[in-house]
Amino acid sequence: MGMVKSTNESNITGFILLGFSDYPQLQKVLFVVILILYLLTILGNTTIILISRLEPKLHTPMYFFLSHLSFLDLCFTSSVIPQLLVNLWDPMKTITYGGCVVQLYVSLALGSTECVLLALMSYDRYVAICRPLHYTLLMHPHFCMTLTSLAWLSGVTTTLVQSTLTLQLPFCGHHQVDHFICEVPVLIKLACVDTTFNEAELFVASILFLIVPVSFILVSYGYIAQAVLKIKSATGRKKVFGTCSSHVTVVIIFYGTIMFMYLQSAKSTYKDQGKFVSLFYTVVTPMLNPLIYTLRNKEVKGALRKVLGKIQVVNFT
Repeated sequence: MGMVKSTNESNITGFILLGFSDYPQLQKVLFVVILILYLLTILGNTTIILISRLEPKLHTPMYFFLSHLSFLDLCFTSSVIPQLLVNLWDPMKTITYGGCVVQLYVSLALGSTECVLLALMSYDRYVAICRPLHYTLLMHPHFCMTLTSLAWLSGVTTTLVQSTLTLQLPFCGHHQVDHFICEVPVLIKLACVDTTFNEAELFVASILFLIVPVSFILVSYGYIAQAVLKIKSATGRKKVFGTCSSHVTVVIIFYGTIMFMYLQSAKSTYKDQGKFVSLFYTVVTPMLNPLIYTLRNKEVKGALRKVLGKIQVVNFT
């Protein structure tokens, strides 16, 4: 058990994910709560993907991006939560080196892709509200596919760079990861050499994938707010605010929690707060996304009722 590695040796067998070991009374409770949230995440995001595909009225850029967001959330949670549940139940709390590497590469790629995708969704809302006459021309299917492909490409690129640089660090026998997931910031803390370069690279990546997208989103919604205030109809303003508020809610929760984790120094002492904050963007946010987008969206609720109605008819026939 554990990891065996010297400065010049890479015979690694595994890590110990300490997770919430300091709170043994909470671990079984967390296991039940996280399991329920994970099942709700699978159900909610799968539903979004299915109705976006099955309902012709939802074949629009907004739901194209939303279905990709749901797919990202499904993959991201599945790369993190199963191992987290095992460690909450198993007192050994081990993860193989290969498992840690896979989790590091996959979760970082998916998380980075989502950061870019949320910015693209804000651009879609900007065009829909501020330039409605040009919406179908600007946001045509090929362009939407290109934007989504760029989001995925950026996520894959950053994980190939960040994860590879992090795994090149010597850990000198340090195998206890004071977290519940293999992430770049926590693995940098294990290194037994100067990590100034890695921290600088992490900071630059955080600027590119956190600050830049958030700034883009704020600018987009600044223009949207100006356009909404010009709408004379109170009903029209309410409809637009209802459509955009769901996206803003997701953005605040997702970016806020990730910024807390990635923009602090690798030597930060806020380890316990970091663990609980990480639960938000790994467990809570992926579960909330379908609820936020559906409960405040009449189109999605109507499409869901229509699809369920068709299923009932098929069953009775």
